[in-house]
Amino acid sequence: MWYPILITALACYLLGNLNGSVCVSTLIAHDDVRSHGSGNAGLTNFIRNFGRGKALLVALIDIGKTVIACLLGGLLLQPYGFQKEGMMLGAVAVSLGHDFPALLGFKGGKGILCGLAVAVVMDWRIMLILLAVFLICYLLTNLVSLGSVLAAVAFALCFLFMHMQTPWVAAGGVFLGLLALFMHRQNIARLIKGTESKSKIFGFRKKKL
Repeated sequence: MWYPILITALACYLLGNLNGSVCVSTLIAHDDVRSHGSGNAGLTNFIRNFGRGKALLVALIDIGKTVIACLLGGLLLQPYGFQKEGMMLGAVAVSLGHDFPALLGFKGGKGILCGLAVAVVMDWRIMLILLAVFLICYLLTNLVSLGSVLAAVAFALCFLFMHMQTPWVAAGGVFLGLLALFMHRQNIARLIKGTESKSKIFGFRKKKL
């Protein structure tokens, strides 16, 4: 069973290196989103610097690769009776590839879209909870980072308590939630200090692709 595990981990990690923001900004705008704004290869920084025109394509790439990774992991480990565990393995590997992409100099995104996609594939109830937490927080505060941080906490707690019967799935969910918090550590520090910038992600109009 070790071969399917290793294949899943490696293939999904490499798939995670396919970053939507970097791909769209590089191939269409002939620029690199990481050279602007916060330097992050995430959707928010993309919208801030390149506008909303191709933001959907960015989201589709990041969500699509995560869905594929989860399905691949589930498919490879299903014959051994570990479909859900395989899906979570794919989720963890693709998220690590997204956050720390070796092919992109280990400068990736923060994994929020990946986390949403994991919830879409593995438990639609958690997806609805995440969307509710993020949207309510964002609409009340205009703080994308705060919504993302709270959604990451909700992600970890939901998988912990809603998937106790599959310990490896619960553990993977907690890990992904903590990973998202780690990737937002600078945002968390600014939130505590009260210096985090508010954002209107639905209204940015910067560079056009």
